[in-house]
Amino acid sequence: RMAARRALKAVLVDLNGTLHVEDSAVPGAQEALKRQATFFFFFFYGMLWPISLCSSSIRLRGAPLTIRFVTNTTKECKRDLLDRLTKLGFDIAENEIFTSLTAARNLLEQQQVRPLLLVDDKALPDFTGIATDDPNAVVVGLAPEHFHYEMMNRAFRLILDGAPLIAIHKARYFKKKGGLALGPGPFVSGLEYATDTKATVVGKPEKTFFLEALRGTDCAPEEAVMIGDDCRDDVGGAQNAGMRGILVRTGKYRPADEDKINPAPYLTCENFPEAVEHILEHLL
Repeated sequence: RMAARRALKAVLVDLNGTLHVEDSAVPGAQEALKRQATFFFFFFYGMLWPISLCSSSIRLRGAPLTIRFVTNTTKECKRDLLDRLTKLGFDIAENEIFTSLTAARNLLEQQQVRPLLLVDDKALPDFTGIATDDPNAVVVGLAPEHFHYEMMNRAFRLILDGAPLIAIHKARYFKKKGGLALGPGPFVSGLEYATDTKATVVGKPEKTFFLEALRGTDCAPEEAVMIGDDCRDDVGGAQNAGMRGILVRTGKYRPADEDKINPAPYLTCENFPEAVEHILEHLL
C-alpha cells in the first residue's frame, strides 16, 4: 500500500515506448517536455501581463519539478541513447538519465567481480574499465547477437560453478518498429531454471532501482510519479516503491494491461502529453 501523499516534487519518465519508439518520437512528446514557453505581453491597467503564444500549460519543464529519465534500455550505452534523443528533438541532459546499465555497473563494482557480459556491443562503453578476463559472474542484458547456444551454455556452466547471475532487467518483451520483440527476461529465466538459482535483478521493477534514480533529488518516493508504457516494470515497480504510477497506451502497451497489477495504476493515459497535462492540472 502506498504511503500518504505529499506535494509532488519529481517525475520519472520512461524512454522507449513512452517518449519514443526507436528513432520515432511519440507524437507531441517533445512539445510536452519543452523547457520554456514563448510569451507576448499586453498593457492593461498600467501593468504588463504575459500571454502564452502556445499551450504552455502542458509543458513539463515549466513546472517546479525535478525530472529524471529512467530506462531499462540495454541495447546502447548512455552516450548513444542521449544522441538518439537529441536528434529526435528532446531537451534532455546526460545527468538526467538513469539506466539499468548504470545500476548494473554499480553492482559489479560493489561486488568486485569479473563479468561475462551478455549485452549488446553498443552497450559496452558503459562498462569501460570493468575487468572481464577469466569471468566469475554472468551479466545478462538485451543481447540478440549473443543469445545462441554456445554462449548461453558458457553462461550456464559458469553459474553451475558458483558464478552469480545478474540480470540487468527481466522484461518479457519490448516495442520495436516492426512489432513486439523478446526482451532478456525469457533468457534469464531459462538460466535460472537450468541452474536452479535466482538472478539478482538491478533494473526496473526493482525497488532499489527507483530509489537510486531519486538519489540526490531531495525527494521521497511519496513525492514522485512515474510515467511509463510497461504496466509491471514501470508502473507496478514504481508503486511498489511508494510512488504514483501513470500508464500510457503507447509503446508496448496492450489492451487490459491495467488489470495485470494490484494496486492498479494511479492513472492510465493515452500518451505522454496527456500524462503531463494531468500532472500539471491535478498534482501540483
